Amino acid sequence: MLCIHLKETDPWFCLAAEEFLLKNHTEDIFMIWQSEDTVVAGKHQNMLGEVNYRYVRENGIRLARRISGGGTVFHDRGNVNFTYIRNVSGPQEISFSRFTEPVRGALGELGVVAETSGRNDLLVKGKKVSGNAEHVYKNRVLHHGTLLFDADLAMLGQAIRVVPGAYQSKAVPSNRSAVANISEFLPSPMTIDTFIAHIFGYQLSRVAGSQMYTVPEEERREIALLAETKFKTPEWTFSYSPAYTFSRTSFHPEGPLEITLHVEKGIIVKAAITGDYYGTAMARRLEGHLEGIPHLYESLLEKHQILGMPSDPEILYSYF
Repeated sequence: MLCIHLKETDPWFCLAAEEFLLKNHTEDIFMIWQSEDTVVAGKHQNMLGEVNYRYVRENGIRLARRISGGGTVFHDRGNVNFTYIRNVSGPQEISFSRFTEPVRGALGELGVVAETSGRNDLLVKGKKVSGNAEHVYKNRVLHHGTLLFDADLAMLGQAIRVVPGAYQSKAVPSNRSAVANISEFLPSPMTIDTFIAHIFGYQLSRVAGSQMYTVPEEERREIALLAETKFKTPEWTFSYSPAYTFSRTSFHPEGPLEITLHVEKGIIVKAAITGDYYGTAMARRLEGHLEGIPHLYESLLEKHQILGMPSDPEILYSYF
C-alpha cells in the first residue's frame, strides 16, 4: 500500500488528487491531507442549501463538492482528512467498517475509544469526530473521512448552519450531529503533526509492504489541471446541484420582500418577487432580468447595479 502525505492545502487540489489516484493508479493507497477553511458537500447535495451562505462568503470559507455521496462536512487546518483507495473483488468487500476499523485502532492506541454510528460516523462519548463517505469506480473503492482533531467548532457550526425550509428539492440533506475534537479526549496533549505521524505509523505497521510515497511532479500537474477544470468550477460546485425552489420573506424599513426562485443546474429559470420593498413595476422588471443568471451573490449584485437598483448586502443576501 502506498502511503501519501499530501502537503497541499488547496481543497480543490486535494479532492482532485483523490479522483486522479482512484482512476489512474492500480495500487492500494492511504492518504492524509488537510485544507484551508472549506465546506465540502456530497456529490448529490444542494450546495447553497447546506451552508450559511452569507457567513461562508464574508469569512472567506471555500465551497467544494466531492465525488462521493453523504453529507456536508467542514475542513480547516485543525481537521485531518484520511483517504483509502483500494481494489475490491466485489460488493462484499465494500463496507464502511473495513476502513473505519483501522482508524478506530489508531485512536485506541492513543487512549481514545471511538464507536461507529448508524450514519457511518465515528463517535467518542456520543459526539461525532469523523464523518465518512465512499465512491466506487470500476473495481476500486474510494473511502474518505474527516478526523476533527483541533478544529474551530464555532466556525464549523456557523458555516453549515442553514435556515430550515428555504430550499426545497430532491437533494440529499445532511443530518446534523453534535461534534467534538479528538484532542479533548486525549489523556495527554499532542500536536496535530504528532497525531498525523501516529496515524501513518499505525497504517505502515499493520499492512505488509506499505511504504511512503510522493506523487510525481508530472502527476501533480495533471491533478492541478483537474482541479482547475472541474473541482474549482461553478458548474461542479453549484450547477451540479439538483433542481430546487428557494423561498424567503425578509423585512426591511422600506417594506417586506418576498422572493421565490426556481433554479435548475444552478441557473434561475423563474423568479417571483412580491412585497413592498421594490414596488410592483421594479419587481416585474427585476424578475425578467434574473431569469437566466446563476443563483450566486455576484450575479445578483451585477444585475442590480446594471438596473440601477439597490444593492445593499442585506437585500442581496435575502436571495440565499
